Amino acid sequence: MSVLIVIPARYASTRYPGKPLVELTGANGDKLTLIERSWRAACAVQGVDRVVVATDDDRIQTAARGFGAEVVMTSQSCANGTERCAEAHAALGGGYEVVVNLQGDAPLTPHWFVEDLVAGLRAAPEMGLATPVLQCDGDTLNSLLKDRAEGRVGGTTAVFGQDHSGLYFSKEVIPFCAERFEGDAPTPVFHHVGVYAYRPDALADYPSWPVGPLEQLEGLEQLRFLENNRKILCVEVEARGREFWELNNPEDVARIEAMMVKMGKN
Repeated sequence: MSVLIVIPARYASTRYPGKPLVELTGANGDKLTLIERSWRAACAVQGVDRVVVATDDDRIQTAARGFGAEVVMTSQSCANGTERCAEAHAALGGGYEVVVNLQGDAPLTPHWFVEDLVAGLRAAPEMGLATPVLQCDGDTLNSLLKDRAEGRVGGTTAVFGQDHSGLYFSKEVIPFCAERFEGDAPTPVFHHVGVYAYRPDALADYPSWPVGPLEQLEGLEQLRFLENNRKILCVEVEARGREFWELNNPEDVARIEAMMVKMGKN
């Protein structure tokens, strides 16, 4: 299956304006922008035919071309990354069997998350899209709960059925769990990893649907699929000892930099 990775990036982030161009310091002291680190993560994925950055901002275009990325300019009317991926795929002439949306705020995404995701979608022809979920350990769950208690969104959680089709995604920590966990103890909570793999027909349909109340409330683009009765395959991935976190807030910069130092990631 031919695979295209699109990295949607916009400058005017509501929670963190200019986020794609924020510099992150690696273990060796090198400073690279968030968008470059996300692009490097995409280029490490095996079995991919093409990687592009999709943006509507000249500053991001200049930065991305400066480190060697292919850039597709998209319109400012794109409401989210999925719409931007749909527009980028169309601008490239279509033809890819799988389009991966690797959001530009996830520089710690291991290559096997995306590889497992594409394999999961390939094995489920009845599904129009798939997304990875990672079982939280006690430390990760407590970080999510701490962020919510302090009024921040630290990440998104997912619940899914026995067939691994998504039931709901939320910026709240779901499901509710009265028990407390510590350290590396496994928990019943799954962290949603902000990566999607779409079949072209599902991706092409998405922009034609209106924003529903759940998407509006949560600010989560994938809920538009559920609100239009489209199944989402949740592919469980393994951390393999790697730490994972997305850059959603300015406070996340120090957290991600500390993770990179711990992992020896330059």
